[in-house]
Amino acid sequence: MEQFPLTGRFLMGRLRHAMTPEEQQIVEDLVTTTEVLADGTHFARRGEVLDRSTILIKGYMLRTITLDGRRSIVSVQVPGDFVDLHAFALKRLDHDIVSVGEALVGYVLHDDLKKVMAEQPHLARILWFSTLLDAAIHREWICRLEQLQAAQRVAHIFAELWYRLDMVGIGMPNLVRTPLTQVQLAEMCGVTSIHMNRALGQLRREGIADFRRGTLYVENRAQLEKFGTFSPSYLYGDAELGIVDELSS
Repeated sequence: MEQFPLTGRFLMGRLRHAMTPEEQQIVEDLVTTTEVLADGTHFARRGEVLDRSTILIKGYMLRTITLDGRRSIVSVQVPGDFVDLHAFALKRLDHDIVSVGEALVGYVLHDDLKKVMAEQPHLARILWFSTLLDAAIHREWICRLEQLQAAQRVAHIFAELWYRLDMVGIGMPNLVRTPLTQVQLAEMCGVTSIHMNRALGQLRREGIADFRRGTLYVENRAQLEKFGTFSPSYLYGDAELGIVDELSS
């Protein structure tokens, strides 16, 4: 992290080991500017033409879609994530990206990404891998949204967040600290705020977890994961889908 303060968490716990030191430096040098975003900043909006992509250095970001006046949160981004690298290919997103809590981001110009694609094919594949991770997480959320009850859904989301934070070296024992609100959790799980209040109450009554002011307190992590039917395979870390040396240079 000291050598790469802006991008040192990029693919940490996943595929960073497949990047050469030179490739890690290239990614670090791609960040031309940084910016601190206040809570609730929409820095990418649906349909807006984008000429840069963004890596999250500190904080959290949300992908959101609003239909008929109702907002849904379709993913959460954590430090180390390229939150809109797919904008390099799409140019216009079909969703909004908004900060939740204060966030530090770094910007990468698409013109610079073009050079990487042309001159660094192995690194280009690594970057492609990072966008496909987002797709894997989306698929899991769709599946769990259909299969699980609200209390299980929110348990699954927190189990996933905890695992992802561990992967980038900032997970904490016995709790998951976030700036998320009960309303935002409801928007992730496709339920009303009242329903989410009941779901969180169920987690508390059953001794699984206690959500207070954005922080989830957990005494038994394995119990949380079991209740939320969480398996980390789709995150491509150390589980069964983890990559060892298949994509090494």
